[in-house]
Amino acid sequence: MGQATVQLSESARAASAHEAGFRIDVPIAPARSARIVALDDRAAGVARRLAALPWAGARFYTAVSTETLRQLDDTPVPLDGVIARTDVVVVLATEDRGHRVAAEIGRICGERAITTAGVVLGEGFEVDEAVAALRPYARVLLLSADESDVVELLTALRV
Repeated sequence: MGQATVQLSESARAASAHEAGFRIDVPIAPARSARIVALDDRAAGVARRLAALPWAGARFYTAVSTETLRQLDDTPVPLDGVIARTDVVVVLATEDRGHRVAAEIGRICGERAITTAGVVLGEGFEVDEAVAALRPYARVLLLSADESDVVELLTALRV
């Protein structure tokens, strides 16, 4: 009589001691630095609520002009300086008012190969110009009525 051969399932093979030697057991590092820029007053409220959550290296700003942002404590900072040493920029909008800033952020990030994402929040979106300004540059462009989607996006981007 012959000896029976035992066939292991994929799950069993993956859990074997041999396969364990190939596993990476170090957690994925968060993004080194992320910048979240609110383009309008309602988006600034969202940014303030988001800033209260635990993030690794995220900094939150509101748009003033195509050259200047404000930290959430109202300290003005140059847009170019904010973007200079970052890995990802997320732009938040609830209306069209900040479309010129969105376009400038997209242009700078595009030139520097910085990942750019846009989030448009609200119902009955009135942000056609903001979306149009971000579309050529944003790898992710999310239109949502649910603010919690922003948290999910930032988590997915390892902010």
